[in-house]
Amino acid sequence: MPQYKKISDHISQIVIDNPKTKGSLRWINITNAGKKEIDYLKKNFDFNLNHLKASISTVFSQRPMISEEKGYFFMILHFPVYDNGRIVPAEIEFFISHGYLITVHNHNIPALNIFFEKCKTDSSSLLAHNWESSIILLYELLEKLINDCYLLIDRNSVGISQVEDMIFSQKQKEAVTMILNLRRSIINLRKILQNHQDILGRLTLVKSSLVPQPYIKKHYDHLIEHSRKIWTMLDNQKEMVEVLNNTNESLLNDRMTSIMKTLTIFSVIVYPLTLLAGIFGMNAKYMPLINHPYGFWGILALMTVCSMGMLLFFERKRWL
Repeated sequence: MPQYKKISDHISQIVIDNPKTKGSLRWINITNAGKKEIDYLKKNFDFNLNHLKASISTVFSQRPMISEEKGYFFMILHFPVYDNGRIVPAEIEFFISHGYLITVHNHNIPALNIFFEKCKTDSSSLLAHNWESSIILLYELLEKLINDCYLLIDRNSVGISQVEDMIFSQKQKEAVTMILNLRRSIINLRKILQNHQDILGRLTLVKSSLVPQPYIKKHYDHLIEHSRKIWTMLDNQKEMVEVLNNTNESLLNDRMTSIMKTLTIFSVIVYPLTLLAGIFGMNAKYMPLINHPYGFWGILALMTVCSMGMLLFFERKRWL
């Protein structure tokens, strides 16, 4: 049974202890780190001050990174989370060393929280329990975080299917908003995940006194493969959204052209009627048909003939 301890409102600790091996493994999870949390890290660990400053909740790193320091690794990674209808980056700082893993984050990250709860209640099924190695615990955590990305990609796939149905159901205007949202989601996912492969590649080279290096490389290569697969899926979704956007624009343009064509034909047909009405509305003294008993009906018949002539002309030109 793992040992769980609530150190403060923002700091929780799990001790994974396999009775078959010597030593133990600590996972310290810190949320919304402020001055008290940074002071705790200062007091208990010899970390680089710049790394501690990067872990404060008000600081956001624009790029992921990994740095090997004396006695530990420091790493920053971003993972996508769904927040208020949009995908935003959640930043996690990792401190990895022999015997402990420290995670610092600000967002509510479902995959991390679920995995932490699993470790808190039953860690015996974990690879990290067998090895009591922080690099293996990190691998299992990253696997959960990366696998969680598939849910967001699936959400995009559902959205793409809905857009396709809307486009071919003559709902082009409604489809525009969904296409823009899909574009934003895919762009955000690509920005968040674009450097993961480089960071994971560095982790394949980590050496541990507890775990054979080929074993570490095998598992982190598995994460790299997942990252490549996700990137390929995002590329495909990006292309599909572009195709749907082009199709939607073509249908909108065709619809607009049809409307303009109808209005143009209507205005051309009405023009001679307006011209005749203007001519016969002149106050000239000797206007034909003006004083004739059937003058009104004659003018009306002339207008009808002009309109029918214009329609026949358009029909012969195949403009209708």
